[in-house]
Amino acid sequence: MEKEKEAVIKYQMSVLKLACVTGFVAGVFGTLFGFFLHYFNFTEISPKVILTPFSGKWTDGWLGFVITVLLYGLISIVIALLYYMALRKQKSLIWGALYGALIFIIIFLVLYPIIPDVKWLFRYPFNTIATELGFFLLYGLFIGYSISYEYEEQSNWSNVEQKQGQ
Repeated sequence: MEKEKEAVIKYQMSVLKLACVTGFVAGVFGTLFGFFLHYFNFTEISPKVILTPFSGKWTDGWLGFVITVLLYGLISIVIALLYYMALRKQKSLIWGALYGALIFIIIFLVLYPIIPDVKWLFRYPFNTIATELGFFLLYGLFIGYSISYEYEEQSNWSNVEQKQGQ
């Protein structure tokens, strides 16, 4: 039993590293889901909107697809780290969903003038607005719940170790 506990502790990642991994995974899977939603016309916004400043045929091919996925993965690490710094101690699911809604508001109501090919929120049809809002709620929920859960789990492990050490 003691060897199992040592093995778990030995291979345990810090919550900060897990936040980075969670952010990257959320970005990659979120981008793939975004391509799916765009392909089936749930939303007018393609994830390739991030490549708008670049020109060339490569943006429409497989290289554009891969670079889009990787860019969103890296951006998502930053978003996850911001959640980690501000809200990791929150235990409720609502905080992750609110975080996703905040990201949605920032992109479509604040930053839209500086993001090429993104229009003001209410210039899109309802289908696109509902899809994007739902997507960002799920995105924030995934990041928030994953980080808060791991923080709580590692806090519980630390408390158990402290009690056993006494």
